[in-house]
Amino acid sequence: MLSSLPSVWAVYLAAAIAEIAGCFAFWAWLRLDKSVLWLVPGVGALALFAFLLAQVDSPFAGRAYAAYGGVYIASSLVWLWAVEGMRPDRWDMIGALICLVGAAIIVAAPRTPA
Repeated sequence: MLSSLPSVWAVYLAAAIAEIAGCFAFWAWLRLDKSVLWLVPGVGALALFAFLLAQVDSPFAGRAYAAYGGVYIASSLVWLWAVEGMRPDRWDMIGALICLVGAAIIVAAPRTPA
């Protein structure tokens, strides 16, 4: 299990890439008329996402998932720009920043043992 803050953020980023790639494989198959074979790496990427997220040292899954949500949102906007060619607007960026601040509060907040 990973408990240092840099490790947690790295796992969250890797998990976001895996989740977005896996979900995009389904999107490509259903919405972009790509081959059903896109689902093979898509399912693998989603399994990797779940594995990575389970590596975060947190006594509660919900808290780990909530903090991950901010990283996922910001990473999705990078995907939007890098893969889909649509530049995020200022409202996208403001929203992502708010989410990352919230995620940082969840990850770094001092906690008393449960």
